[in-house]
Amino acid sequence: MTGETKERLETLAAPYGREVRLDDVRFESGMRLLRVTIREGMRITVLDIDPATALSWGNAMTQWVARVTSSEEKA
Repeated sequence: MTGETKERLETLAAPYGREVRLDDVRFESGMRLLRVTIREGMRITVLDIDPATALSWGNAMTQWVARVTSSEEKA
């Protein structure tokens, strides 16, 4: 056992058969991280990120969506 518990927050189907899973991971030490698991066929990438990084990443994605949808409306 690794001394961690996790709660599945979301499973997202992404383009080209990819899957993104988000888990709230709690370690015995009390530390909590967001585990981002990206599955691309047989390849799996796992990132454990802290709240500050998750916030920055989320803001960057939100800004990107705003730019993309704004430029599509102008076209």
